[in-house]
Amino acid sequence: MFIEADSEWMARALRLAERGLYTTSPNPRVGCVLVKDGKIIGQGWHQVAGEAHAEVHALREAKEAAHGATAYVTLEPCSHHGRTPPCADALISAGVERVVVAVQDPNPHVAGAGIARLRAAGIEVEVGLMESAARELNNGFFSRMTLNRPWLRSKIAMSVDGGTALQNGASQWITSADSRRDVQHWRARSCAVLTGIDTLLEDDPQLNVRVASEGSPRIRQPLRVVLDSKLRIPLTAKILHPVSFDKEAGNVLIYTATHDVEKIAAVQKLGAQIVVLPDATGRVDLLATLHDLAARGCNEVLLEAGSVLNGAFLRAGLVDELILYIAPQLLGDMARGVAQLGELTTLDQRINLEWRDVRNVGKDLRVIARLQKGNHV
Repeated sequence: MFIEADSEWMARALRLAERGLYTTSPNPRVGCVLVKDGKIIGQGWHQVAGEAHAEVHALREAKEAAHGATAYVTLEPCSHHGRTPPCADALISAGVERVVVAVQDPNPHVAGAGIARLRAAGIEVEVGLMESAARELNNGFFSRMTLNRPWLRSKIAMSVDGGTALQNGASQWITSADSRRDVQHWRARSCAVLTGIDTLLEDDPQLNVRVASEGSPRIRQPLRVVLDSKLRIPLTAKILHPVSFDKEAGNVLIYTATHDVEKIAAVQKLGAQIVVLPDATGRVDLLATLHDLAARGCNEVLLEAGSVLNGAFLRAGLVDELILYIAPQLLGDMARGVAQLGELTTLDQRINLEWRDVRNVGKDLRVIARLQKGNHV
């Protein structure tokens, strides 16, 4: 049974976990607080994948005082040997008396085994405190482990009347510099940024992170992904020629549906990876793409594309969340829209959203909306 103080300490553990927002992938973001006699004796968070987990950092700080303490952990302690030893064993060896876990680990290598190991050692374990907040912090990790695909966010800059570009393709810039800076936060926390070949041909984006995020010790560049069914990408595209501060991240992945050996070889020579994933219509298979990104350890993917690719992902039911930057302007009825969904003949075909957050970003409005389950077109 949870006591009143448990919520205070778990909230602290969740705030610690947030410090790993930009650096832990493909691992989840986890925080841990050790409390004894009503005082924190150790705390930590998972900082970088491959290094010590949150529990280990907290135990190192607490030292011998950990004996008889209560540990508050935002995710079930691991029970398997990966790049680091099991955290469940570390808690047992330290003599921790009670462990409060926010949510069970969805990783099949853990999935309750860590909790079972703690209980078998005589440690009191309670699960489920602030579970929704813990899941929200790692929605990409949960998606990858349970659905075999990353959490997909679509970022869209638009006018009040839903225009994303003029009919001639001009779109720079609809939204403000403040909104563009805010996008850097979403890129930085994402494992991959994904776009389509039409957007690449029109805007020639680099898709990199150009501003260090608050709390992050360095800029971690996401995998840059292009969907290009016919492999039309120019060999001069900026994404294939990273700027000086980005040379460590020659991480470009192109999904195509063509077996053009000559063009594939030319693009690969510039350092990009090519994956051929055609669907039955000769386009890139969207679901197979997300499965492949999950296999590469991608938890969160940011889609920055035009109405065609946005529409394709929405029609396939593969978008989890929309990040809408709405500028206080009108572009008229000839402007390009948010997503090509085709004609809807009944209201039952509409895609329903749930508002999650609405706030001002500079002169623009940023709306985060989540796709409701059961949407279809």
